[in-house]
Amino acid sequence: MARLNSVIWVAGIVLLLDQLSKFVVVQMMDLKTVRTIEVWEPFITFRMAWNRGINFGLFSDQGDIMRWVLIVLALVITGWILWWMRREDHGPWVLFSGGLVVGGAIGNVSDRVFYGAVADFLNMTCCGFENPWSFNVADIAIFVGAVGLIFLAGDGKGRDGAHDPR
Repeated sequence: MARLNSVIWVAGIVLLLDQLSKFVVVQMMDLKTVRTIEVWEPFITFRMAWNRGINFGLFSDQGDIMRWVLIVLALVITGWILWWMRREDHGPWVLFSGGLVVGGAIGNVSDRVFYGAVADFLNMTCCGFENPWSFNVADIAIFVGAVGLIFLAGDGKGRDGAHDPR
């Protein structure tokens, strides 16, 4: 249970940072209305994008059914990660990575439930390349966490290197 607690703590912090950043930028700074705010030109811009699909807006034209499919999919993946983290003996970086994915997924699920779409606002452009896509704190957490799980989760062996026969 201690393993799961660390995953839940990390997920909670990510969820808090994600939702707080969206509230400040989208609501308080009124990005939903002004659409673009230059933060650190030309590198960082807040650019409002309501993502109804998955990464890069894929499947965004599928209507409200896709919203609910993506909510269910994110919750299933979250449940599977929590089950996996609880069931197997993982090192602290794997638990941290799992927490990042869970927190990010729940952050984007919250957006889909309350707004009908994910609120993306971070846009990074550099060196003559105009990036057309925006993302958010949850997306960063999901990406970093997924990379961590891929490279750190190991081969089914516990921290001591012995194969876990469960």
